Amino acid sequence: MELTRRRLEAGVASRVDVKQAETVYHQARADLASLTASIAMDRNALELLAGSRIEDTLLPAELPDENSWLADVGPGMSSQVLLQRPDVLEAEHHLKSANANIGAARAAFFPSLTLTASGGLASSTLSTLFSSGASTWSVAPSLTAPIFSGGANVAGLAYSKAQRDLYVSEYELAIQTAFKEVADALAVRGNIREQLEAQAALVDAVSESYRLADARYSKGADTFLNALDSQRTLYSAEKTLVTTRLTALGNVVTLYRVLGGGLAEAN
Repeated sequence: MELTRRRLEAGVASRVDVKQAETVYHQARADLASLTASIAMDRNALELLAGSRIEDTLLPAELPDENSWLADVGPGMSSQVLLQRPDVLEAEHHLKSANANIGAARAAFFPSLTLTASGGLASSTLSTLFSSGASTWSVAPSLTAPIFSGGANVAGLAYSKAQRDLYVSEYELAIQTAFKEVADALAVRGNIREQLEAQAALVDAVSESYRLADARYSKGADTFLNALDSQRTLYSAEKTLVTTRLTALGNVVTLYRVLGGGLAEAN
């Protein structure tokens, strides 16, 4: 932009050239401000996770070229690893607790007492269970439970069954979600390397195109607009390459997360 302004002052470039250069420059400024804000928010999230301030020397200056900081996910991994996912474990424990609740609800209908006494006759507890219109039975000296409670026990059992059905559905959903997320992560993993290679080759080609266009413009053999278009294309290609690299690195983290974690190895 400064170069184009000087060319305008020297009478070599037009005001249109200056405005076009300013357009590219201010777009880059806006991108820089947006990315700076994103970096600041990412750092805040990292410090929240760490519980303290993180020194600048501990932060990377740029994205790593390789994924060597995480162990590779090899072939033949069993789907059993998904059973260690926190959401699957949570759904499983909910289901177990629901079944326990069903057992507790049924116990209200079938109290523990002695049915027979000596000689195989009815025990005194059983024989007096409904005597004199009693509506409770003695389970222990300090514990009683209702027999006829206006349907409360029936409702409690129905609620426990409904709760169990809900947790069964949640467990099924957790399993389905686990497999879907792993499939999605592996789908990205299967194509991201080729995408990276293609984008890097595109940046190389566009860089050469821009070098030639700028040289032609400097020699007066081409227009400023063509040189500026080449510069825009190069800028866009470089941004896309950085985004693709970030996607590749994020995919590794995502893959470990959806597999349940605990598989990464620090080098």
